[in-house]
Amino acid sequence: MKIVIDTSVIIAIILEEPTKNSLIKLTEHKVTVCPPSVEWEIGNSLSALLKRKLITRHVAVEAIKAYRNIDIEFVDSDLVAAIELADRYNIYAYDAYIIECAMKHNHPLLTLDKSMKRIAKIIGTKIIEVDQ
Repeated sequence: MKIVIDTSVIIAIILEEPTKNSLIKLTEHKVTVCPPSVEWEIGNSLSALLKRKLITRHVAVEAIKAYRNIDIEFVDSDLVAAIELADRYNIYAYDAYIIECAMKHNHPLLTLDKSMKRIAKIIGTKIIEVDQ
């Protein structure tokens, strides 16, 4: 089974947040899929944490190493469809790429982002719920 994961899931795993074990269980024996934009969003998230002094450079580098060990299948996103979603739901393109990816490939979505869950449900995309 293939599932689409977003940056919130990856960040929670690589920074060893409390949801890490639940997320790993939910992704075990599944192919994780996401658009290539996730890599840039991970870099952006880590740099934002660095800027706010919430993590150190060492932690960021170790998180990137952990990210590189996650087996992810990158699939293209339809830019036009993503921009239409972004406009329709007033969301950032990064979020629209993820939702569009789940829609396009008809895979369930695993996210910790409440707004993304809400929009995915509205458009009929299956959500994988996380025990928190």
